Amino acid sequence: MLVPAGAKEVAVDDRVEAVIASHRAAGAWFEAAGVRSFVRSAGAGEPVVLLHGLPASSFLYRKVIPELAARGFRALAFDLPGLGFADRPEGFDYRIRGLGAFAAAAVDALDLERFHLVVHDAGGPVGFELATRHRERILSLTVTNTVVQLRGGPFPGEILARLTRRVPSWLDSPGLWRTMLYRVGILDRTAVPVAEVDAYRKLAMGTDAGAAYLRIMRGLHTAPGGLGDYRTVLDAASVPYPVQLIWGAEDPILRLRSFGWAALHATGLKHLTALPARHFLHEDQAPAVAELVADHARMAGRTGGRR
Repeated sequence: MLVPAGAKEVAVDDRVEAVIASHRAAGAWFEAAGVRSFVRSAGAGEPVVLLHGLPASSFLYRKVIPELAARGFRALAFDLPGLGFADRPEGFDYRIRGLGAFAAAAVDALDLERFHLVVHDAGGPVGFELATRHRERILSLTVTNTVVQLRGGPFPGEILARLTRRVPSWLDSPGLWRTMLYRVGILDRTAVPVAEVDAYRKLAMGTDAGAAYLRIMRGLHTAPGGLGDYRTVLDAASVPYPVQLIWGAEDPILRLRSFGWAALHATGLKHLTALPARHFLHEDQAPAVAELVADHARMAGRTGGRR
């Protein structure tokens, strides 16, 4: 049987649109700090706020949310401005502190008085900014594959963002995104079909062809006064909430032996939990991540917020 040229890509596009439509149907719209955004949630009980990084969105946590709900928690992940379904206003402050201010406004808009917090990637510094503003509202903190401080040189994506105001056509290539996510983000390829990888690309590029994503990348090293000193947020001996570290041990970007150990040193903890995963450990280790977060949250309840 003859298959028309391009038929395979059309079929893949249809599956991608179905994945995105399913994700959208599982969430709701809200507004915070003048920005319309999207939140995906499930479950009842104590809230668990899940903050995504780059180049992700609330889509990152689509597997973790139902796992946490099944363990008796209300799990929520919202899109940061410039990513996912969130608005992408040109005048927004896309630096870490601007995104942190939005996250602080978002938990207010979502009526979250006290909550457990899970952070990942650039969502780490964003979440640390949130914890700085609302220290007394954090019930527990779970840190996954992130950076405590951006002290070194810029990441490759930052260099590209500084050189251009528009996403080059090759950066919007499905093939490039598939290679990037499978080699850097996902250890078990069978856990994430191609249509879901392509959904990451479309949700990052969004309605402005990735312009806001580039603004975020340009702002990673340009926060006033640097990224701040987050030791007061992470130091498990001094904060009023328990802290834990979970790391994808095969992460080729934020490597365990450098970034993981740096985060461990900042917390003052004696150990972290390493999982067989790459950067996006929430993809192929969702049940394990959810179980660790849930156990940590329950411990916070038993100890009144301290270890």
